[in-house]
Amino acid sequence: MRSLLSRLDRHLAPSPDPARVGWLRDWSYAHRGLHSDGVPENSLAAFAGAMERGMGIECDIQRSQDHAAILMHDWELDRLTGVSGPTAGYSAEELAQLAFLDTEHKLARLDDLLALVDGQVPLLIEIKSRRRYDVAQSCEAVRDALAGYSGPHAVMSFDPRVSRWFRRHAPQTVQGLVMREDEKGQTQKGWQRRLVVRAARPEFIAYHVAALPSPMVAALRDAGLPVLTWTVDTPTLREIAALHADAPIAEGEGVA
Repeated sequence: MRSLLSRLDRHLAPSPDPARVGWLRDWSYAHRGLHSDGVPENSLAAFAGAMERGMGIECDIQRSQDHAAILMHDWELDRLTGVSGPTAGYSAEELAQLAFLDTEHKLARLDDLLALVDGQVPLLIEIKSRRRYDVAQSCEAVRDALAGYSGPHAVMSFDPRVSRWFRRHAPQTVQGLVMREDEKGQTQKGWQRRLVVRAARPEFIAYHVAALPSPMVAALRDAGLPVLTWTVDTPTLREIAALHADAPIAEGEGVA
């Protein structure tokens, strides 16, 4: 039964073009930038630190009230800025005036990150989504920001609609699927995971390191799908990533 599932898993997603996705395996990625005390996650300073370290960059995208792609992980501003209210409740200009908590570093847009990186290191752009959310508007904001950008980059999301949207509306952009198996995710069961992969048809996956090794992930990797893994934040998890994935998305003690 297990060998049959493994053979079926190899065909869940089409084998991607190696010329499009090969670069994904060549880097370690700084999770939300190379952040630390005084250098906030998803700040331009954290991204500059990743570049100085010779790492690729993973960032998060929320959408502002006026539909700009904002470098922010949380739906609410409280944890990271001390300001109450949803990120989507403020315009991009208003958000740009907000500083991360206890720092002078201001929130920024995806456009700002693209200007900073300018193709020097690859970018993994995670588009945040949730139930009953019009994620297509976020996809449009990211696509518009990327217009004319020629550096290596990919979009990814837990939401399979993101992969489908980019495949249809911006096929030049590599697209991937983020997955986890714990209680915080929606793919705890094997059939749910396979359904989401089949729906997304991703060119790569970014899998929760706590769920590795995984027979399904191993089968997809054997079939040529690049496998990234997050969040690698200890030396032990770095060893697991090296065994069961192609590249780590790391922070803290997980950065080599």
